[in-house]
Amino acid sequence: MATDARTTVYLKRKVYRALKAKAASTDQTVSNLINAAVLEAMREDEIDLAAVVARRKEPSRPFEKVVEDLKRDGLL
Repeated sequence: MATDARTTVYLKRKVYRALKAKAASTDQTVSNLINAAVLEAMREDEIDLAAVVARRKEPSRPFEKVVEDLKRDGLL
């Protein structure tokens, strides 16, 4: 049983050419580069979600108050 799934991805021509060039210059496959990029994006999402959970109990300020304070301080 194969562990990889096959899919179709539509890329801009210039992006595809750049990806093929990078694959050739780094001796990797296009699939490996795409897998690495997707996994990195998912790792970043995981970090962001963990930060949200960690800060969930912190007090928040209404956006209107932030704008009011910036105006008061002459920044807006």
